[in-house]
Amino acid sequence: MNQIAYIFSQAGDAGGGWSTLMLFGGMFIIMYFLMIRPNLRKQKQEKKYQEELKRGDWVVTTSGIHGKVFELSNDTVVLETGAGKIKFERAAISKELSASRYSAATEKKD
Repeated sequence: MNQIAYIFSQAGDAGGGWSTLMLFGGMFIIMYFLMIRPNLRKQKQEKKYQEELKRGDWVVTTSGIHGKVFELSNDTVVLETGAGKIKFERAAISKELSASRYSAATEKKD
């Protein structure tokens, strides 16, 4: 805490404004690379995946529902789940589940 007080006390001195500006600039750059950029990359990948959906893909929705794509239209997807068929917006599809994951799970049950 003393370091922050020292930094702000230097702002009153000649040239102290530059150090404060550099401190906040550095904090913004760090925040950009650790928080903002990874989220933008993830959103871009999700959007690309949502556009490339095809019938028979195993997916997970943003709400956590697992299912198989049964039907596709421009902006909606019908998923076949254990409870039946449910209609979702394409934007609600979060990620793909590999077919090998489901085939391995069904082999263990048999």
